[in-house]
Amino acid sequence: MKTYNDIYIDVRKKLKSAGIETFALEARLILCAAAGKTKEELLRDMGLYVNSEYEKKAAEMAARRIGGEPIAYVTGEWEFYGLPMTVNRDVLIPRVDTEVLAEHAIAELREMDSHRVLDLCSGSGCIGIAIAANVPDSHVVLVDNSLKAMRVARANVLKNRLTHSVTCIDADAKGTPPMLLGRFDMIVSNPPYIPTGDIETLDGSVRDNEPREALDGGEDGLDFYREITKKWAPLLKDGGRLLYECGINQAYAVCAIMKKNGFSDIKTYSDTQGIPRVAAGVLRAAASDNKDLERN
Repeated sequence: MKTYNDIYIDVRKKLKSAGIETFALEARLILCAAAGKTKEELLRDMGLYVNSEYEKKAAEMAARRIGGEPIAYVTGEWEFYGLPMTVNRDVLIPRVDTEVLAEHAIAELREMDSHRVLDLCSGSGCIGIAIAANVPDSHVVLVDNSLKAMRVARANVLKNRLTHSVTCIDADAKGTPPMLLGRFDMIVSNPPYIPTGDIETLDGSVRDNEPREALDGGEDGLDFYREITKKWAPLLKDGGRLLYECGINQAYAVCAIMKKNGFSDIKTYSDTQGIPRVAAGVLRAAASDNKDLERN
């Protein structure tokens, strides 16, 4: 029989031989997922013996990773804004870039008097859940047209004990909003934004594993921004905020769409690489002219 440490060494060697840069970290993640243990519990138990079923499960997970499947899908969990998120092939893997959107949404909401938030194209629910977990008295509505994604989002709401403040609704972000949704203080969205023609050029780990419908933003990648800004922004209260995640070189085109639809105080926020990643604006009943886009 082998110990957890023996299995760790075996998995680490396989990942390293396959050219996976973060082989040591990913080996630990695989062992934790296979055993259903936290990192602390695994460290504590490294000297314990395991049965052959566990060894087989860890080897199968390592093989999936070596075959090109993202580690988040292999383990079934990823972290976003310090929160654990269940993920599978029905949803995108939460990215650090998306934390820029969550961070600014949370900061703006903390300065507002009420906190009713609509998260469109919510996928795993990571943005809305991060908001609900960090903004007291918030109520968040997650919207996605994928029933499979909604199942993942509901699992994440339960995982993070936020059933009191997060609701999930099946609806198409490019369609007309359902009746009786009410009004919102903020809309956030990380919509599909990859131009259709660019999808085949994506890294294979993304192209071959993550859901295409969560990537494809139409011919120029801006279809969802146009439809959401036109059809869903009217659900905002006077002075309500709209925040989008944007792809590379898209932020100012998104700002122009927002300006065309009556938004003012339009800004962009950059990610850690200096790329404008978030477009944000305010919708007022009497929209003032906003001729200059402010860049932060």
